[in-house]
Amino acid sequence: MPAAPDPDLVMDLIEAFRRSKTMFAAVSLGIFETLEPGALSAPALATRLSLEPSALSRLLEACVAIRLLERVGETYRNTPTASAYLRPQSDSQLTGYIKYSNDVLWKLWAVLEDAVREGTHRWQQVYGWDEPIFSSFFRSEEALREFLLGMHGQGLLSSPRVVEAFDLAPFRRLVDLGGATGHLAVAACKRYPQLKAAVFDLPRALPLAREYVDASGMNDRVEVIGGDFFADPLPDADLYSLGRILHDWSEDKAVLLLDKILDKLPSGGALLVAEKLLTADRSGPTWASMQDLGMLLYTEGRERTFEEYRKLLEQAGFRNIEQRTVAAPLDALLARKP
Repeated sequence: MPAAPDPDLVMDLIEAFRRSKTMFAAVSLGIFETLEPGALSAPALATRLSLEPSALSRLLEACVAIRLLERVGETYRNTPTASAYLRPQSDSQLTGYIKYSNDVLWKLWAVLEDAVREGTHRWQQVYGWDEPIFSSFFRSEEALREFLLGMHGQGLLSSPRVVEAFDLAPFRRLVDLGGATGHLAVAACKRYPQLKAAVFDLPRALPLAREYVDASGMNDRVEVIGGDFFADPLPDADLYSLGRILHDWSEDKAVLLLDKILDKLPSGGALLVAEKLLTADRSGPTWASMQDLGMLLYTEGRERTFEEYRKLLEQAGFRNIEQRTVAAPLDALLARKP
């Protein structure tokens, strides 16, 4: 009788959600921000955060086990990774997206089976929302800010790599559609001295965009413009960008937006797309595969292969479509108007 396969993969996947929830809970409870000034014992930390000391000790030990905290004698301190990404005060924080994952996405993933049975998102089932998740969840200004800051943290990892994936030196004005905090526009202007840019997003997103653009020192070259890229006229540009936008929408809506961009571009203008590409056989990478299931649960869209994006772009009239695989959470495509 052949030996049984190694069970480690299955055992790891059984436990994986527990590690995620441990991090989510520690962020939600304020553990990493409270420990940033210096190491504390579990009883001292429990007093500051109004938590039960024995239960907190178990959470802290779990954070040590997953390498988010270090134990020093009877005290605990942040690892460099926790300091960088798990505190809302950090410039590179990912806490906004972590809180969004904990507060909103976690419940949607709990009904993945129903999404697969029916092939539709789960807004109505889980939350009773009839409108898209973006409209419904972000009615709260606090929720919107946390989400945008989460996207900002991920953007800081990807945008500098995306804007250097192609030579953008020939272009003079970039408009980043749905540009959130402006991380891509700022990264592009820092790399290309000839470039001026604009962040185009819903008016409610603009205060945070202005904060980041002002803090970046690029406010003389990056402007912030309010609007809805489906409903409103687009600002003039010879280069548009869409970062993590197309994957939110169905093919019909994606082509509608791409048609609008192409019509506005001058001849020889281009569109820069930042999305994580699935491999040609759709077998990975794992990040993109998991995100594709996420798109099923909470958007109208999906993750796509380069060939699928190429077909969408060509359907809208773009040509000379190139891709670059980037060592970052997002890859890059460049498509030109003939």
